[in-house]
Amino acid sequence: MNYILQNHDYTDDIVTTIMMFYPNEKYTQPTDTNEPCVISALQDGEAVAAYRKDGAATAEIHIKTDVSNEHSVRFALRTAVFRCLMQIKPIKAPWGTLTGVRPAKLVWKMWGEGLTDAEVYRSLSEDYFVTDEKISLAMKVAKSEKRIVENGRGKIGMYIGIPFCPTRCLYCSFTSYPLDKYEKKVDLYLDALEKEIKFTAGLIENLDLESIYIGGGTPTSLNEKQLERLLTMVSKNFKKPLEYTAEAGRPDTINLEKLRILKDFDVSRISINPQTLNDETLEAIGRRHTVSEFYRAFELARQAGHDHINTDIILGLPGENESHITNTMNGLERLSPESITVHTLAVKRASRLKETLENYDLTDFDLMEKMLDITAKRTAQMGMQPYYMYRQKNMLGNFENVGYCKQGCECIYNVQIMEEQQSIIALGAGGSTKTVEKTPQGDKIERIFNVKSVDDYITRIDEMIQRKEKGLEILKNE
Repeated sequence: MNYILQNHDYTDDIVTTIMMFYPNEKYTQPTDTNEPCVISALQDGEAVAAYRKDGAATAEIHIKTDVSNEHSVRFALRTAVFRCLMQIKPIKAPWGTLTGVRPAKLVWKMWGEGLTDAEVYRSLSEDYFVTDEKISLAMKVAKSEKRIVENGRGKIGMYIGIPFCPTRCLYCSFTSYPLDKYEKKVDLYLDALEKEIKFTAGLIENLDLESIYIGGGTPTSLNEKQLERLLTMVSKNFKKPLEYTAEAGRPDTINLEKLRILKDFDVSRISINPQTLNDETLEAIGRRHTVSEFYRAFELARQAGHDHINTDIILGLPGENESHITNTMNGLERLSPESITVHTLAVKRASRLKETLENYDLTDFDLMEKMLDITAKRTAQMGMQPYYMYRQKNMLGNFENVGYCKQGCECIYNVQIMEEQQSIIALGAGGSTKTVEKTPQGDKIERIFNVKSVDDYITRIDEMIQRKEKGLEILKNE
């Protein structure tokens, strides 16, 4: 879809709004204005949006705005484009004009400005066109997150990335490398990671480490000796955190010995992720395990003493419908995990799904809505409540990902990384450290990136350490 900006450069605001109506397309600024395009302009104290075809406007919206206030301008520009395109291509938009990753963060902002719940509700409905159902969800999540964020003030979190997997799933865009090709480099990777861990430990020794999250990839892709080495590094260099999570995402990487190693090192929360409990779908998306293997892995985790297990599922996987989701939820209910994270399939740029999109019929809005309704009702029946939520670009139906949990089983790290109220230090290939500095003008967020390539991480680890040494100076003042 083509677009033209006039008298402003808020490209991301405009493109993310257009994406709601024309997902998974290319978004370009044409030289020929006779081509169909969306025009977003700031002129004479108004945000103007128009849809033009063959050089003529077929829809046009004008919204007055305070040009001296950036927030007001951006809000008006997005709203104008949204209302304009609604005339051209009416869609169901449960989140209205909201395009950001963190809907609950807007609720927080409104509370901070002194708005009551009723006023927040009215603003989301009338100003942002959010549906009643999504407003209710956002406010539930915001209230749950508020307690966790307030308890974590003055503390930090940590992410440790293990970027290896047995196979690359169809939908995956994470930093992940196939173990069969990189098996000989795992120990070299752990050598570099140990160096980064030891350096970081010296920087944060006087800080309160609230959570550690070992993710990937699939950390349990490591063999038993390598897994024990990794966890030994962590225990020797960092104080025991309040929450210690390790992803054991692929059931085909799990055995009783690995689960016992995790338990012996005081890992308090693990995540075993089937994505679906339908064998034909697992095969289609490139998972090298069966439903029965997932059940076996879960049972082994209980046998090893793990009493806080999360499971991830994805709605909208190729070929699935309501009966598939019902079957998945039936299986999870029998297992009774402590939390379930429900993802809506997102067509990510770096995924195999994006590269082969023409081979798949993506789930439509109405079916996705029914699937989400099933998971919301079934998690409630299992005694769970929504506790965190986030959205991504190119999610089917512009919906959301929601974490549900039993009382007291919220994942602290998930909330902190989403709400950006706490510094999170990320180690390993692809790690993105995020520092949050409290200033009179508001939170100042800075990022420190590690290289994504395993080979580059191994050979450039000293450079990664230098980046941290410079970027984490702020933490010395906390």
